[in-house]
Amino acid sequence: MNKKIQLQDLGNKDYKATWDYQEMLFKEIVDLKLQKRTQPDLITSNYFLFVEHPHVYTLGKSGDMSNLLLSEKQLEAKGATFYKINRGGDITYHGPGQIVGYPILDLENFFTDIHKYLRFLEEVIIMTLAEYNIIGTRSEGETGVWLDVGTPFARKICAMGVRASRWVTMHGFALNVNANLGYFDNIIPCGIKGKAVTSMHVELGREIDEEELKAKITKHFAVLFEAKFETSEIKSSQSLL
Repeated sequence: MNKKIQLQDLGNKDYKATWDYQEMLFKEIVDLKLQKRTQPDLITSNYFLFVEHPHVYTLGKSGDMSNLLLSEKQLEAKGATFYKINRGGDITYHGPGQIVGYPILDLENFFTDIHKYLRFLEEVIIMTLAEYNIIGTRSEGETGVWLDVGTPFARKICAMGVRASRWVTMHGFALNVNANLGYFDNIIPCGIKGKAVTSMHVELGREIDEEELKAKITKHFAVLFEAKFETSEIKSSQSLL
């Protein structure tokens, strides 16, 4: 088992370019796992990407297009793009002021349980929010992290959607840190009507240091997954040029 995770901070990157890069790393791990059938001593890598995207809406493979409330021309006017992608979940928004994390892990290095994996991702965010005195919780049947669940003021602060094949993961979570929440008005977030969205800076009334926040996220991720992070160089990829 390899519990080392290669940490790469991509900065501000186009969604499609980052998706292509994820696919490249995902394929690298899956291909190596296939080789392990005849070469059992081979070791698969794990990656964790931090990124911030320009304004973009993404729809999961089982999502409903009617949850996007903008036409193509309206998207263009708002400087936003749209992609239908291969993760689970419905529609969400990514943009400046939102910290996105993409763990690309071989779960056979950790545990082979997708349900547990999703709960651990939620727990990482819950533990991180607690350091800012924000009480994050789960909402039954709704993946992600919420505030004030069970009240009329329930609001989502972190969306999640993953893909897994041969126990290799991709996609991940999107935590609203200093996000412009107006962009969520153009969708029915995660296909859930009647529930609001929030951001850490709204809850605390101040801007959040995003670098400090990312360090807290990786700290809690390392504890829960019993992993060790190592900063690594971004691999050569035409998509990220």
